[in-house]
Amino acid sequence: MNRNRTTRLVMNFRMNTMVVPLLAGFAMVLAVDAAPVTQSAKNETPHSVFTVPANPNTGRDPFFPDSTRPYEVAVAAAPKVADITSLVLRGFSGSMDRRLVIINNHTFAPGDEGDVVTAAGRIHLTCIAIKTNSVVIEAGGQRHEIFYQAKP
Repeated sequence: MNRNRTTRLVMNFRMNTMVVPLLAGFAMVLAVDAAPVTQSAKNETPHSVFTVPANPNTGRDPFFPDSTRPYEVAVAAAPKVADITSLVLRGFSGSMDRRLVIINNHTFAPGDEGDVVTAAGRIHLTCIAIKTNSVVIEAGGQRHEIFYQAKP
């Protein structure tokens, strides 16, 4: 029994000699981490800034160095003026309470908007009001009145 007790004491001593330095190392690491950290301005991450070059002397496209695309000035396209001369009022339909009008094979009620196909292209218009023999539309930001002309 005495031998067993001696073995246990030796094992405890060996364990203590390993655990105590280990705990001391952890205490030192925790003490270092607990100190306040000050961050200097040099350690901040720089932000990327890109400016479009005005001419080949001020810069170039890094991916396409021979391209002249960055130096081209975008020209704003002039707004299209709707060509309402190709709009034809084909007829009226519906009841007197709810009148409908047919413009170039497209049916509109007051307040409806849509695209009408013409020889000059599509025209986006809004039906404002339907009168007895005409219709008031808005196309391209301008109001127009189209009259019904019966074909003989």
